[in-house]
Amino acid sequence: MILSPSILSADFGILAQQVKEAENAGATWLHIDVMDGHFVPNISFAMPVIKSLRKYTDIFFDVHLMITQPEKYINDFIDSGADGVTFHIEATENPEKCIELIKNRGKKVGISLNPNTDVSEIEPYLESVDMVLIMSVEPGYGGQTYIESVNTKIKYIRERMGNEFNIEVDGGINENNIDSVLDAGANIIVAGSAVFNDDIYGSVKKLLR
Repeated sequence: MILSPSILSADFGILAQQVKEAENAGATWLHIDVMDGHFVPNISFAMPVIKSLRKYTDIFFDVHLMITQPEKYINDFIDSGADGVTFHIEATENPEKCIELIKNRGKKVGISLNPNTDVSEIEPYLESVDMVLIMSVEPGYGGQTYIESVNTKIKYIRERMGNEFNIEVDGGINENNIDSVLDAGANIIVAGSAVFNDDIYGSVKKLLR
């Protein structure tokens, strides 16, 4: 299991310090949510934050683009330090171009779908990507409750793609429900407030137990 803590819940005044604390506790990925205020109602950080943070850590930067027309910005995020880039099937009319842009830069390709989006929407692209990111809350805000019905999607993709394929799940995961998410077939877990709290080191250890 890979833990990818989401910096959306971190303290940006001491961001590098908190990221290093999570990394020292055993986190090997870092989830970076990019939101444009259009595809999702919230707005977050972009390239300058990623570029600045890249100087302080070699952890895998798992960049999740919750933005409209991601193909316009993929190269910019890779230039800033992304190791993997995930785009939403709902946010682009040209998923093939997104996949090609990321692959041409030698980075890991992820495709994401919202809770209400059927798996059939991403099925044509499964053989071309490295990972599927399943949203288990409505994208754009932290602190939501895990939507249990997405477990059906996780199970389907795991059966369809086999054990070596990466399935990431994002939203509402904590130490109380992580086992059911893993049992459904996920192998990469995004956690925000369940990691970035008063005990980052201990929280990472609990999730990775």
